[in-house]
Amino acid sequence: MPTIPGVLVVVGLVNDDRPCSGNFMLTKTPHLFDEATAVTAGDSRWQGRTSPDYWAFVGPFGGCTAATILRALIEHPQRAGDPLALTVNYCAPVKEGAFDLDVRLVKANRSSQHWSVEMTQGSDEVVTLATAVFAERRPSWSHQPMPFPGAATPFEQTRSYPSLAMTWVKQYDFRFVEGEPTFGTAPPPSEPLSPYSKLWIADKKPRKLDALSLMSMSDAFFGRVFHARRELVPFGTVSLTTYFHVDSADLAAEDTTKVLAVADARIFHKSYGDQHGELWSPSGRLLATTTQIAYFKV
Repeated sequence: MPTIPGVLVVVGLVNDDRPCSGNFMLTKTPHLFDEATAVTAGDSRWQGRTSPDYWAFVGPFGGCTAATILRALIEHPQRAGDPLALTVNYCAPVKEGAFDLDVRLVKANRSSQHWSVEMTQGSDEVVTLATAVFAERRPSWSHQPMPFPGAATPFEQTRSYPSLAMTWVKQYDFRFVEGEPTFGTAPPPSEPLSPYSKLWIADKKPRKLDALSLMSMSDAFFGRVFHARRELVPFGTVSLTTYFHVDSADLAAEDTTKVLAVADARIFHKSYGDQHGELWSPSGRLLATTTQIAYFKV
């Protein structure tokens, strides 16, 4: 079972690395993200609990919910390989409090596994439905025809975006290179503006990038409708799919706490709009791509 990033346990050592007597243990405080996505295994279902630190409009931040589901799969004793794809359908608002995860291995072969996960609350009401694919990634021919998004000022030289009221936004450091939104400073534009943005995303408290944080960050883009209209409107993700283009060894080799992210939209029509995004490492490696369909009310 994988260790939880951000947790350090030292046994039999004092601060100057000399052995000490007794059962001395020093534990580093877990990262809020790891606490928010924590799950426990049960007899037939896994359990978790929503976190006030990752709250959105009417429920938990969808990226945190997706990462929680992914954690249950990664920590499942039957899991083999690394995440290749995760699709999450948000069926109903997740209420504050406990939830169950019904995790089922649907099909497995020599190189891949297919999983389904139902998140339920109360009297077994399904609030989230997910499917995932894990794969054993083996060395092969490699080619990345998509170029790295150029002309990005370094993370350290880019201004942090002011936090919004939602608590989940406060957990991330957003640094816009292009397409920074300005909410509430002027009337909505007479013509829609570009929904495109390019930005750095990192945990406010630095955390080494892994599949869980990559999953959550793939939903951390602000709604494209916010950018097009320059105002916050009722909004919610309906279905999100993220494709992983690296495995755990690749992410460990990147050794980074931030991504350069780009996001855009193709259409807003009759209460629904799409948005798609890319997550890049600072070294120029495409880590993940994502697409979603979202509801909006204007």
